[in-house]
Amino acid sequence: MKCTIKRQETIKAVLAGAVISSAIIAASLMSLGDSPVINTLTAKIPGIGVVYAQTSQDPGASAKAFLAAYPVFLHPRCVNCHPAGDAPLQGEESRTHAMKVKRGPGGMGKSAMQCSNCHQSVNPAGAHMPPGSPGWQLPPEDMPMVFEKRTPHELCVQLKDSAQNGNRTPMEIVEHVRTAPLVLWGWNPGEGRKAVPMSHEAFVKYMKEWAEKGAACPD
Repeated sequence: MKCTIKRQETIKAVLAGAVISSAIIAASLMSLGDSPVINTLTAKIPGIGVVYAQTSQDPGASAKAFLAAYPVFLHPRCVNCHPAGDAPLQGEESRTHAMKVKRGPGGMGKSAMQCSNCHQSVNPAGAHMPPGSPGWQLPPEDMPMVFEKRTPHELCVQLKDSAQNGNRTPMEIVEHVRTAPLVLWGWNPGEGRKAVPMSHEAFVKYMKEWAEKGAACPD
C-alpha cells in the first residue's frame, strides 16, 4: 500500500514538473508574439489541459501567399498613396497629383495644401470627384512605406520592418489591411475609378496565410 501511494506521488510530481515546464516554454514562445521567426498557436495537452505553443512554419507557402497578394499593393488604388516621391499620385496611370500637393511631415499635406481640403470622409457623388475616406492621407515623411516600383522581395522586407511599418507585427499588418477604412476604400473608390480587382476577402486570406506561416519573403 505504501509503495502504491509513493508511486502515485512520484507520478504526480512528474506531471507537475511537465506542467511547469510546458508553462515556461509557452510563456517564452508567446512572448515572441507574431514574430516571423516563430508563429505561436495554442493547444492543450490531453488529460492535463495545459496550454502550450505549437509552430506552423512553412516558408514556401508563406512566400507564395505574399506573391498572390502582391498585385494589390501595386494597384493604383494603393500605390497612389504610397509613392516613391514626396507627392501623391492619381488616376489609373498613377500620374503626379495636380496642384503640386506634397506629403508634408504627417502625411496630411503641406502648409495650406492639406488633404482634407478636398478629400472628405466619404466619396462624393459624381464621376472623378475627389475621393473620400476617413483618415485620408499618405504615410508620414519619417515612415513613407513606399509601394511604387518595389519588387515583391523589397516590399515584403519593408512591410516586416517595424521601423518602417509603425511597429506592427505581421498579424497586426493583417488586421490593418482587414479593417482600416482607407484600405477598404480601394474596393469602393467612387464613380469613375476602377476598384482593386482581387476581392478584399481573398487579399486578406493571402496576407493572413503569409503571416501565419512565417511571414517569409519571396526571393
